[in-house]
Amino acid sequence: MKVTRIAYSAALNPGKYAALQEQARRLGQVRSEVWQRYGSISGVGSGLRDRQVRDRWLADGTHVSFGVLANAWKETVRDAIGDITANREAAKVKVRRAIARHTADPVQRKRMFDVLKADRWADDPFLARQMRRHWQRGRNRTHDQIVVRADNYNNAVDGRGRLWLVVPGLEPRKMVKIPLSTTVAPTGTLRLIIRGGRVEVHYQIDAAHMRSSQRPRGDQTLGVDKGYTEALTDSDGQPHGTRLGELLTSESDRIKERNRRRAKLRSIANTAAARGNHAKAQRIKANNLGTVKRDRQAARHRARVRTEIFTAVHEVIDKAATIVAEDLTKRFAARKKLGKNMNRRLAAWTKGVTAEALKNVSERRGSAHVPVNAAYTSQTCHRCGAFGRRSGDRFYCTRCGVVWQADVNAAINILHRLGDPDIALHTPHRVVKQILQDRADRHRTRLPVQDSSPTTTARRRAKHPNRSTMSN
Repeated sequence: MKVTRIAYSAALNPGKYAALQEQARRLGQVRSEVWQRYGSISGVGSGLRDRQVRDRWLADGTHVSFGVLANAWKETVRDAIGDITANREAAKVKVRRAIARHTADPVQRKRMFDVLKADRWADDPFLARQMRRHWQRGRNRTHDQIVVRADNYNNAVDGRGRLWLVVPGLEPRKMVKIPLSTTVAPTGTLRLIIRGGRVEVHYQIDAAHMRSSQRPRGDQTLGVDKGYTEALTDSDGQPHGTRLGELLTSESDRIKERNRRRAKLRSIANTAAARGNHAKAQRIKANNLGTVKRDRQAARHRARVRTEIFTAVHEVIDKAATIVAEDLTKRFAARKKLGKNMNRRLAAWTKGVTAEALKNVSERRGSAHVPVNAAYTSQTCHRCGAFGRRSGDRFYCTRCGVVWQADVNAAINILHRLGDPDIALHTPHRVVKQILQDRADRHRTRLPVQDSSPTTTARRRAKHPNRSTMSN
């Protein structure tokens, strides 16, 4: 398993930065050319590979207009083709869901799935419409990156122990030396991102070599629920990542106040421009409405949130050999529209970070991560199964008369979904609700299970239940 690491330049010469920025700009034109010519059905959609694109451009002389070295534009072509392919495969995920909604005939579904997988969807009217809808083809927006092949750069250490990265420039045999703020030399293929007056060096390393991967894991089976105040709460009642809510709330309030001030300054600049004082308007835009500082603050905030979430997942794996969690790849439509400040606090992107952390850390440390269907786990009592009412961090069960901690209750319900014979990962939420209601009614009336006969049970049983060797 590979993980990405980032090294930063330290006190980079302005002339070197300008040269790298110009190289990235020219390579951005190469990306734009790839997206314009081949980012469609006739390109990657027809099975075209990056080597075929490179051979075509070498034959017709297109490469001459780029003004960069051969290795640079060839690596950029390979990277751009990979981006287009990734976007196409991401679109196929949405199209598969559309197929499931479109027809219930298993034979027709299988045919459409096979056609989609083989990239013959252009001949099917329904699949072609869906791919045009979900495959976001268009222009390139990346103009600040340089991809450097593993055999195209060197690492050097000077007499003071400082590490330098030596990469090719715009001209043959003209190298650019970048001082790095680390003593760990990057390896493999590099991605240089030039922004904010510095260079970010992205590279991958083997996760097995990381110290965190050597930490011993626990031996329990735990259910975890994603929260707002804390990153995760396990079924033992222990919260993890308790600073997450504080980080999200403080950042949201800061952005709200900052946007208020920026709106006021923007109004002053627009008023000055309307009165003919363009110099004042330009000064305000240049000195007060820039994006460099804003982007750096956003990057620092994202880094702090990621650290808090990954630390929380490590704490859970310190206890657990099997982690049962909700499927965080699913999207749920909100019943009511929330304000911008509240949406920033809820921060939907943290959901993706949590899913990434659960998958990556559990794989690195040898734990099992089992996603389950989490429908109504926060709305039912884990003791009696009845539907209750949640208010903030409390869950009120009207049948038991007990008030539970809401996240702990949800985590226990998620743990109970492991090996559930009736509720599978992709069982529709309406069916889940009916199953839970039937179980609660039987619990309330103390009646025996009515669907215990072999025929009825087989009909009620989900096609693909969540199975685990530890579910017994």
